[in-house]
Amino acid sequence: MNAHVRVLIADDQPLVRRGLALMLAPEPGFEVVAEAGDGAEAVRLAHEHRPDVVIMDIRMPVLDGIAATARLTAELPACRVLALSTFDMDEHVIGALRAGAYGFLPKDISPEELVAALRVVREGEAILAPRLLTRLIATHVTAPERPVPPPPSGTDGLTGREREVWRLIAGGLDNTEIADRLAVSPSTVKNHITGLFAKLRVRDRAQAVIAAYETGLVTARQVP
Repeated sequence: MNAHVRVLIADDQPLVRRGLALMLAPEPGFEVVAEAGDGAEAVRLAHEHRPDVVIMDIRMPVLDGIAATARLTAELPACRVLALSTFDMDEHVIGALRAGAYGFLPKDISPEELVAALRVVREGEAILAPRLLTRLIATHVTAPERPVPPPPSGTDGLTGREREVWRLIAGGLDNTEIADRLAVSPSTVKNHITGLFAKLRVRDRAQAVIAAYETGLVTARQVP
């Protein structure tokens, strides 16, 4: 049986909030515990209701969705954010993931896609719409002569094996595939990833992948 998922919906348009709530109403195991009309209200209601997942609009008054996500990540780390937006601009995707969102999806997703995404995020996994991932790679990975920002703190302290694991994560390999590639056990890979994420100060694979491309560790033309 699927775990119970408590959801808070944050969007400045009442019709959008109501539509999302109606999408979830017939789904067993889901409960909409609160609705917020701006980012500040979303943070306040999240403290009050302690939802498992916040569906967060990006463009909202008072406090935008990215700033609200950053606050929730710092103040309520067990509360995970799924960002939604009609504006699937690349900087919004990057901003939301950097702020701590576990996923970013367009608002025109189907009810089935929304339910599946909420379950994925509830379990602590990252999710990104395929069309957004394609645009992200096209803009932030294959764009020629992109200025390379300074590497994140902790990069110099990476071991050679951690750096190799990082490269393979950026290439899309899961833990089992990385273990096979390096001829080590999956538990060893997991230990390397734990150390890698701590040194990079990233929370999940999505943030690690962004950091790998932005620092030039990998490029779109490399094959892991």
